[in-house]
Amino acid sequence: MTFRPGRADEAPSISALALRSKGYWGYSQEFLDSVRAELTYSPQVCASGGLVVAERAQRVLGFYRLVALVPVSKLESLFVDPDAIGTGVGKALLEHALAAAEAFGAEAVTLDADPNAEPFYAGNGAVRTGAIPSASIPGRSLPIMRFDLAGASRSGSAGST
Repeated sequence: MTFRPGRADEAPSISALALRSKGYWGYSQEFLDSVRAELTYSPQVCASGGLVVAERAQRVLGFYRLVALVPVSKLESLFVDPDAIGTGVGKALLEHALAAAEAFGAEAVTLDADPNAEPFYAGNGAVRTGAIPSASIPGRSLPIMRFDLAGASRSGSAGST
């Protein structure tokens, strides 16, 4: 598996992958329609340098979007194609994102997680620090997760794979 920056021409396929990945959790079509706008990535975002794809044999398996800030970076998104869920792609993407934030000088990375993905992030060393209302679904809240990077002991090391 290799990692590379996203490209502007990949915006439609990146957006479709994000929606397929969200659909993995069994959400209704109505729910998926309501989050479509926030899961649509523009060519500018895809080519910004903050969106990184994981690919194998020229097939995009997943991606993340990191807003690298100091002292706390923000993992805006991490999605894995449903066919690749459970194969280690998500963990590799997460480790790559955390390593990138650490290399940038961040001490921590936060994210607003899908409630179904909270166990994945917690199992990889994140701590829930609160909740935030969903921007798309009234009455729904998302767990706020935090990875401490400086001297952190996550399960698995954050490095390039």
